[in-house]
Amino acid sequence: MTTRRQRLLAAGLEVTVPVLLLVIWGLYSSSGSENSYYFPPLTDILSTFADTWLFERVGSDMVPSLVRMGLGFGIAVVVAISAGLLLGLSAQARRAAAPIVEFLRAIPPPALLPFAILVIGVGNSMKVFIIAFVCIWPILLNTIDGVTGVDPTLRETTRVYGVTPRDRLWRVMLPAASPQIFAGMRTSLSLALILMVISEMVASTNGIGYFVLQSQRTFAIPEMWSGILLLGILGYTLNGVFVLIERRVLRWHRGARASALG
Repeated sequence: MTTRRQRLLAAGLEVTVPVLLLVIWGLYSSSGSENSYYFPPLTDILSTFADTWLFERVGSDMVPSLVRMGLGFGIAVVVAISAGLLLGLSAQARRAAAPIVEFLRAIPPPALLPFAILVIGVGNSMKVFIIAFVCIWPILLNTIDGVTGVDPTLRETTRVYGVTPRDRLWRVMLPAASPQIFAGMRTSLSLALILMVISEMVASTNGIGYFVLQSQRTFAIPEMWSGILLLGILGYTLNGVFVLIERRVLRWHRGARASALG
């Protein structure tokens, strides 16, 4: 019963606090003396949001943005997990690749935009490349740490019992490293949203980032704020969906940890 009450309290706080902040924002922004052209009333922002994103610009801006983000994030997941398993299982490969990995992940993402535009062009491929490049590193490093952190006794046991390398990889190494892999993926998901916006602000003709920048340039302030509000909603929703998937996939991990704690 205590656990149930704690869950209800947590859910109530998760809903109540944002609603309370919105009420405070709405009351403050509607006060005439303190109001500014650049900070329109919340009611104006919500009205513009409804007119703009329900559903006028969904197909022209939101869908292309989500497609680019999904492609970049998906490519990063596949490449990073594959490379992370390889480097995690081989100490020599890990030492050889360490300088390259540290060098590439230290490059600021915006600095890659001129290079990507010159080499790849200004189309969707450039934006997907930028998103994938930045999202690779948290997943890669977490995968390597997860694989190298597998209990040595477990590794030796699989060898003693003649478990094939393929089964050892899919049934031992990957499940053992999956909690850290999902932690890296969750970090990369937020980076994908950020880089989606940044990439669309340069040499683009559609997308949420493009819409926000154009609204700012044309002084369409409520429209600009509606795009920012949409990005916040998307970030919250995507994180919530990812957490649900993570809990379902890693249900065995939570059960094993609960058993270990008694």
